[in-house]
Amino acid sequence: MAIARDAAVDQAFLAHVRSLEAGPRRDDLDAPVRAGAGLTARQAIAVFEAQVASRHCDLLARELKRLGTCYYTIGSSGHEGNAAVAAALEPTDPAFLHYRSGGFFLARAQQVPGPAGAFDVALGLVASADEPIAGGRHKVFGSVPLNIPPQTSTIASHLPKALGMAVAMDRQARLEGRHEHRIVVATFGDASANHSTTAGAVNAAGWAAWQKVPVPLLMVCEDNGIGISVRTPEAWVPAMFRGRAGIQTFDADGLDLVDAYDTAAAAAAWVRSKRRPAILRLRTVRLLGHAGSDVEQLYRSQEEIDAAEALDPLRASATLLVREGWLTPDQVVWLYEETRARSLAMGREVVRRPPLETAEAVMAPLFHHDADAIAAAVPVADDATRLRVHGGSLPEASDRPRHLAIQLNRALTDVLAGDGEAILFGEDVAQKGGVYHVTADLVKRFGVGRVFNTLLDEQTILGMAIGAAHAGMLPLPEIQYLAYLMNAVDQLRGEAGSLQFFSNGQYANGMVVRIAGLAYQKGFGGHFHNDNGIAAVREIPGILLGCPSRGDDAARMLRTMVGAARACGRVCVLLEPIALYMTKDLLDDDGAWLTTYPEPHAVLPVDEVGVYGEGTDACIVSFANGLWMSLRVARRLEAEGVRCRVIDLRWLQPLPLAALEPHAAACGRVLVVDECRASSGVADTISAHLHENVPGVRVRRVTGRDTYIPLGGAANLVLVQEHDIEAGLRQLLEVP
Repeated sequence: MAIARDAAVDQAFLAHVRSLEAGPRRDDLDAPVRAGAGLTARQAIAVFEAQVASRHCDLLARELKRLGTCYYTIGSSGHEGNAAVAAALEPTDPAFLHYRSGGFFLARAQQVPGPAGAFDVALGLVASADEPIAGGRHKVFGSVPLNIPPQTSTIASHLPKALGMAVAMDRQARLEGRHEHRIVVATFGDASANHSTTAGAVNAAGWAAWQKVPVPLLMVCEDNGIGISVRTPEAWVPAMFRGRAGIQTFDADGLDLVDAYDTAAAAAAWVRSKRRPAILRLRTVRLLGHAGSDVEQLYRSQEEIDAAEALDPLRASATLLVREGWLTPDQVVWLYEETRARSLAMGREVVRRPPLETAEAVMAPLFHHDADAIAAAVPVADDATRLRVHGGSLPEASDRPRHLAIQLNRALTDVLAGDGEAILFGEDVAQKGGVYHVTADLVKRFGVGRVFNTLLDEQTILGMAIGAAHAGMLPLPEIQYLAYLMNAVDQLRGEAGSLQFFSNGQYANGMVVRIAGLAYQKGFGGHFHNDNGIAAVREIPGILLGCPSRGDDAARMLRTMVGAARACGRVCVLLEPIALYMTKDLLDDDGAWLTTYPEPHAVLPVDEVGVYGEGTDACIVSFANGLWMSLRVARRLEAEGVRCRVIDLRWLQPLPLAALEPHAAACGRVLVVDECRASSGVADTISAHLHENVPGVRVRRVTGRDTYIPLGGAANLVLVQEHDIEAGLRQLLEVP
């Protein structure tokens, strides 16, 4: 009968230790653990204790899995050398950890009073609501007192935000007139080293360092030579990272405590002093397969499995401590078995702890929204500062109405003036002032420390924003076009949007992402510049998505989002309709689409809609370009005696559905005009809600086609047009 590999590794370790011959007994624990080492015996024993504790967490997971009470068995066995990396760092260094960095997590838990370390990990294994970071939502390595934000990434998608935090920490320190000592560390696997996210983050780190931007980031690649069942080519990792511009590389043996610690200490010291990025390749070995459900024998021979198990880092650490005379074999066995006993006792305890028991409890961290706190959190500078940054006159005092792009520029100016930790960045936003000049002159007013261009990589832009928010700043990143977001939407969904969920609200990365989008640019640019697909944003749990059509609403919505980011940690997206940026008129030369600048404290509540008219013949519900066209159609139909009420949604996620109900009831007929694609816009959700909640209401939809948007006049064949809206209204008004 085959022996389970966890039992085989466990038994082999004990047999190996019992076979060791102890060196002469030594007692000076502050001496080097071996000649020439920077690691002391005291430190080495502590690291070994963390390694043993991590191993028993993995063994416990397998045992609880057999009992049907464990839901996560990806372990750290073979990677325990990362505990030495933790020992070489300072506990105040923020750490974004790979899912095999259990040794690191437990070694850091030794350094900070309070966190329970292994017991917290065990609570995560059984998805207990008592688990202190994720509250039973996922098994993650995370802790506020340990400065370890929780990660769920398996593809190194946390590297862009680690880079962002590294850059933001030093930028924030310069703005505050102080010196930053901390560095950021991010660990990832060799298989993830091939992911595009890693390539982008490494490139961006080197790109920034090349330009003398401080990037105190240590990236640790835990190289075990295999990703699930796919082998990493021999020496591929050091070869792919060697010679990268702007980045220093280090190579350490994770099976040797001394080499792992000393090399990690050298790498950390280099990053800390130079404020430049480095990559540490930590050679490891994977034991016990990819996870508890993995049948490793399907893709590795028994000889390969045996060879990997012979490299067990716990054996190597025990051998070092015994042969150098710091511990006896009996002491190692006692430590190992005593840790096992404590681990099993933890297992008996954690299975009694409660799980999450309601949908509301699961979702609680996602939708925190306090209107009063948001209004109070809107930054407003004093009048003298505002006069200076606005060029000598306050915009709300002007009698001259302006278009959307200018009002957004004014609102951004006020936010930057009122919040000294607000930073605005993206492609072309500085000297050029953005492709549509929305950010014009902001760099002149606030300097390159707060308004700056990035490289052309949306993953980096959003990662920078997440990291900056981690550092306590208020990031205002710009994505130049909606279509470009698709290159990096996981940074919003999998990283920014999930942080509050997987930290039970203890961590937040509040930000306001500005995206120029939607269509109706008279055929210009094709689908890259006219994208109308919003489903990828709307499906992100907890996201706040707004889409203004007028300048005054845009300013108030931006402030609402800034307040929500600051007060509630919400991830916010302001979708700005490009075709309305410069629009002045509703009808010919009437200037009806120009607005005055709202008072600097004014916000726009997320549960309100904009209402145009009091007609009861029909209610038209729309937003952005659809609103503009709907108002034009409604004006024409007035000549026929048809009185429509037109509703501007403004908020697209969450939709202000309750606010629509009284208008639908008053009219009895609702036309939903959705300029986005039929299968991925908001029309279906609105229609279903009204059918379910407003008895007797008749609802029709007018939507864009499910297609990419072509170049030139052909765009109008697939986008909603005014004649489509009019036809939809006439059909709706017919007696059924």
